[in-house]
Amino acid sequence: MADDSTAQKPGWRDLLRSLRHTKTVYMLLFGFAAGLPYALVMGALYAWLSEAEVDLETMGVFSLIGLAYAFKFLWSPALDRVDLPLLKRLGHRKQWIVTAQILIGVCLLILSILDPGSQLGLFSLLAGLIAFASATQDVVIDAWRVDVADEVATIDILSTIYQMGYRLAALAGGALALIIAQRIGWPQTYAIFGGTIFVIGLLGIRAPDSRRTTDQIEAAGAELDALRQPGQLTPRVRKTAFAMIGVLWGIALTLVLVFMVRSLTASPDERNQSYEWIMSQGPIIILSTIVIPGLIAAWLVRQQKNGKHVLTEPAPATSGGERLIDFGYRALVLPLTEIIGRLGSAAILVIALILTYRICDAIWGSFAYPFYLGELQYTNDEVAIASKFFGVGALLLGLAIGGALLTLIGRMAALTFGALIAALTNLLYADLAVGGATMQAVSDATGFTWLVTHLGGDDRLAKLMVTIAGENLAVGIAGAAFVAYLSSIVAKGYSAVQYALLSSLALLVGTLGRAPLGQLIEEIGYYNVFLITTAIGGVAVVLCLIEWARQKRLGTADQNAPPPEVEFA
Repeated sequence: MADDSTAQKPGWRDLLRSLRHTKTVYMLLFGFAAGLPYALVMGALYAWLSEAEVDLETMGVFSLIGLAYAFKFLWSPALDRVDLPLLKRLGHRKQWIVTAQILIGVCLLILSILDPGSQLGLFSLLAGLIAFASATQDVVIDAWRVDVADEVATIDILSTIYQMGYRLAALAGGALALIIAQRIGWPQTYAIFGGTIFVIGLLGIRAPDSRRTTDQIEAAGAELDALRQPGQLTPRVRKTAFAMIGVLWGIALTLVLVFMVRSLTASPDERNQSYEWIMSQGPIIILSTIVIPGLIAAWLVRQQKNGKHVLTEPAPATSGGERLIDFGYRALVLPLTEIIGRLGSAAILVIALILTYRICDAIWGSFAYPFYLGELQYTNDEVAIASKFFGVGALLLGLAIGGALLTLIGRMAALTFGALIAALTNLLYADLAVGGATMQAVSDATGFTWLVTHLGGDDRLAKLMVTIAGENLAVGIAGAAFVAYLSSIVAKGYSAVQYALLSSLALLVGTLGRAPLGQLIEEIGYYNVFLITTAIGGVAVVLCLIEWARQKRLGTADQNAPPPEVEFA
């Protein structure tokens, strides 16, 4: 990929001129198709489940489908090498994009004719397929954007257009979905959006695409050949390590899938308790996903550093199977060994920080709609206005403030401040859960209640909007700082895979925590749960302070790193 570090950001004139380009039109469509499934299955679907009176513990189990987004790095390398039967002629990337979008559309259409109350097992299976196909198309669309960029439709312009489409989809799958469902019902709403993505998939057949060039194939081959040169680990050691890590990741996914299937197909009386399952199986999942693979990577680093189990002469691959193992090792294991080797023992601190930093909003997000619509009895229209229109504006403002803080006070200071306010804003919801007297007083004192009532709302809506604005500002600030932190610890040569791996870890604990959180809400109520999530957020603050001190000692606390390059293994 060409170095575009000095490229200028697109101006309005460049942007408008590029809109006449076919590639930008398809980029807008693909961005919309990428954002809509996530908004529908990880957001609006919980409003539908709440209306269908599905209990909160079940929703927590249901939310584990979000692990498809957390583990998409596992199958992302295969999407560059594997062709779909009969569809290869569509194009290297397009064969996967079109297939994923049509599958998402069909699944949404089938979902629209099911009753989540009585057909929850099939309902969750389809939602899981949507999440898997959505995560898959995210990976390929990112690669397509890089492949088709040219002098007119530059990578900066295509990235801007993609974000426009994605944000429009977030509004459509959030605010618009709530508004439509208020009038015609959730089944019809999902049928409309399913048809929309299906049509985008059909239109995508005509989208431009790139073919893998001889240079790209040769470059990929050279990377694999480098693994078999003197000084590299022996094929046997690499094969064993790749197999062990693959088995461990497979165990983690199997445990989650078995729990989901058993929980969602059993009656409430026979269902396994989420909290008990997390306490017994959660440590195994963390060990299998993070701890043991990390130890294996550390062992590999030590062996190579000490000159053990390394090649003394070239050992060319003799079969396609050996090349496939080399490819898997290069794509998944080598980025892990690089970051473990570079960070050393500090990797424990870094991984712990990543696992806990976004845990508050990660575990709470799935229960936002049940809280607003079920517990507080707001209408779909009110939630759409407060959460998706006003809330999105507050989130964007938070991102802007976060970006400014990175420059003004430094990366680690911004990261720590973001963790602190993200944790404390859980107390705003705790107040809302017991009547919201404090939030009402804030709304009244700032004149916001007067403004909302004069625009057709009421003081109750104003209270909700102030609360959501406070949280979204904090989430935006924390999000900007967190992306900067992740970008600062990845290596340029492995940036795409390492960034995907680290950001996936950030989703892991939050996703696993949703199941027991639903049970806790059922047992002790929202107020007490918000106090607990505030305390959990405090762990991230402490880890930020420790990491800040570590980076101060190294003199790297305020060095800015560029965002990760877009790569495709």
